Amino acid sequence: MYTHTRLALLFFMLTFFLVAQGQDNNFPPPDTPVVIRAAQAVDKITIDGKLDERAWQRATPVTDFFRMEPRQGGDYQYHTSVQILFDERNLYVGAFCTDSMGRNGIRVQDLRRDFTWGENDIFGIQLDPQNLRQYCVSFQATPYGSQRDLQNFNDNNTDNDWNALWAVRTTRTDTGYYAEFAIPFKSLRYELPEKGDSSSWGITFTRLARRDYEQTVFPPIPQSFSPYRMTYAAELRGLTLPKPSTNIRAEPYTLYQYDRLTEGANTTAKQQPKIGGDIKWAITPKSVMDFTFNTDFAQADVDRAVNNLERFNIFFPERRQFFLENSGIWAGANNRSVVPFFSRRIGLQGNFNAEPAPIHAGARYTSRNEQRAIAGLYMHQAETDRSPGASFAVARYQHNYGKENNAGVMLTHRMDEASEALGLEASHNSTLTLDGLVRPRDEFTLSYMLSGSRDNANDTLGIGGRIFAGYSTNDFYLGWLTNFVSDAYRPDMGFVFQENVIYHNPGGYFIWRPRNIPWIRRFDPGAFVNYYHDFKNPGNFQQANLYLFPIYLIFTNGSFLEYAIFPTWQNINFSFAPLGVPIEQDSYYYTRQQVRFNTDQSARLSGSGSINWGRFYNGRRTSLNAGLRYAPSVHAAITVDYEYNDLTNLGIGQTDLSTHLVSVGTRFALNPRLQLSSFYQYNSFDKQGRWNLRFSWEYQPLSFLYIVFNDARINDLDDPFQEQQVISKITFVKQF
Repeated sequence: MYTHTRLALLFFMLTFFLVAQGQDNNFPPPDTPVVIRAAQAVDKITIDGKLDERAWQRATPVTDFFRMEPRQGGDYQYHTSVQILFDERNLYVGAFCTDSMGRNGIRVQDLRRDFTWGENDIFGIQLDPQNLRQYCVSFQATPYGSQRDLQNFNDNNTDNDWNALWAVRTTRTDTGYYAEFAIPFKSLRYELPEKGDSSSWGITFTRLARRDYEQTVFPPIPQSFSPYRMTYAAELRGLTLPKPSTNIRAEPYTLYQYDRLTEGANTTAKQQPKIGGDIKWAITPKSVMDFTFNTDFAQADVDRAVNNLERFNIFFPERRQFFLENSGIWAGANNRSVVPFFSRRIGLQGNFNAEPAPIHAGARYTSRNEQRAIAGLYMHQAETDRSPGASFAVARYQHNYGKENNAGVMLTHRMDEASEALGLEASHNSTLTLDGLVRPRDEFTLSYMLSGSRDNANDTLGIGGRIFAGYSTNDFYLGWLTNFVSDAYRPDMGFVFQENVIYHNPGGYFIWRPRNIPWIRRFDPGAFVNYYHDFKNPGNFQQANLYLFPIYLIFTNGSFLEYAIFPTWQNINFSFAPLGVPIEQDSYYYTRQQVRFNTDQSARLSGSGSINWGRFYNGRRTSLNAGLRYAPSVHAAITVDYEYNDLTNLGIGQTDLSTHLVSVGTRFALNPRLQLSSFYQYNSFDKQGRWNLRFSWEYQPLSFLYIVFNDARINDLDDPFQEQQVISKITFVKQF
């Protein structure tokens, strides 16, 4: 049966590919980039969002934007004018974004930094100061002055948590809004030209008018790509730049932490003052060294609870700022299945213990130019009463070739130190990874990764990796992904979704943009295959399902509707007990169905939800997710999310089980720099409730005062358990 199924799917994919071949209306990058010029500001520029200095009147505006969404090309209604100035310290970008409804037409959900793309009106600038054409930094703002900055690698991997020192102010009017950016040259990495006084950089602009989801860019870029595709960038000329100097950014902090733990009749409390900080040293325009000591992540977001009903490990993303910055440079950074270096393994008591361990100190080095990238990381964490001290080291080299191709190698090494108190000997774990990206055409991307691990504790060698090929145009997408992990691949500084598995994921979808139905932006019907078998014995089938989505509608206002069918085959030949319900070892076939939707996420009141139903092994399962967000103004928002799982006649004992997971969040903001947020979650499965309250004040750029309260308690125990924490933290940033 499995052979016939695979042959039918192969025929389907081949037919899909042949039909789609004639439907490509992408256009290539220009042979000669569009040129724009920056004007020198003689007088002082005040960043107030008004563009009323005389220098702005002399700067040549850029107005010939290109529409990407909801239809590529043609006339558009939201016009934008951009001007560029510079002086000896800053690059200035001034934009006026017209809107016939003025203030009443603005869509902004809240005032948080690093907001979500697609929910707000946005204007952004992408810069490639080193003319790498494979990398850019982006500075974005909403009409209320909320900031978002990021790094992007090859229009393939985005680091949303990169933070730079820059400023923006905005003004809203009856005809649109102004945005005025000041980007210090010290916050950028560039080199002076070998000849002449004037420098040139790659640059793109983008604007999203969220009310009608009209996205425009300068210069033209096909809608199947993003504004980060710097091979299409314009050339910014006329810059007279200051000589790159020693650039040091220091970020010390001081912290007070109070912890109170109640276990049964015993209550313990401790107080801990702490000081530490980070230092960023731009050794050259291409090389940066980061140092950290007594590293603290008190302000990081807490993880959300998950009820796992599948056979795979759950990937919890990194949330700590030091590790997030420049994380896109590591091999496997855009993958959540096979990750040779996963920074969340650093600062934990043991490989899988979620309790934190103090980090003494660390350093990170990155160097990037048009030919290559080099990176290294070293961290040391302290011994605790549950885990030994440990050292973590990563070394990375990546070589660029051709227009957008690269190949790299990465080595990781973890050493857990000997501990007399814990009775442990020293242990070592290493991985060696080869990876690369090939883009022979703008539409076609091929990436690969092969990683080997060695663990001296049991002297094992293992391999893991992935191969991906994707072809993306304005009219269709086709892709094939294969992940593989041997039974002995154990990266103690990494993450794998499962051991002893090969996973194949071919599939694709059409993209139809009906010109005569203005309320539909896209209709993307398609199919994907998810097929798993053993790595050690490839003929041993594990599981498979078809993801068929005949209805996949994206509406012009951002709403979304999907109906999907999942024919599923399972071979349970191991001990498996989702949510503690043992499943009999046997073969199973069942079909599940799903409906997903969300309303306009830029509206004051928005909702989202999904329902998934059908057979589940030998029983039935119904899963419901529902979310509601109310944002009466940019200054306040409340979100409520609910997950319900109902299991009926499941497993060996024909078990009935229901779980409820409720999450409530609030956010209040006086302005983009003064905010208060709260989060509460309760999981009926383990009777655990958690509170997180966080106050933040950015009293000057990237300098913060935080006050954090955490409370976790479990009610389903004979003895009460409660853990409370109060943290106050002040950070200060000074750039020399």
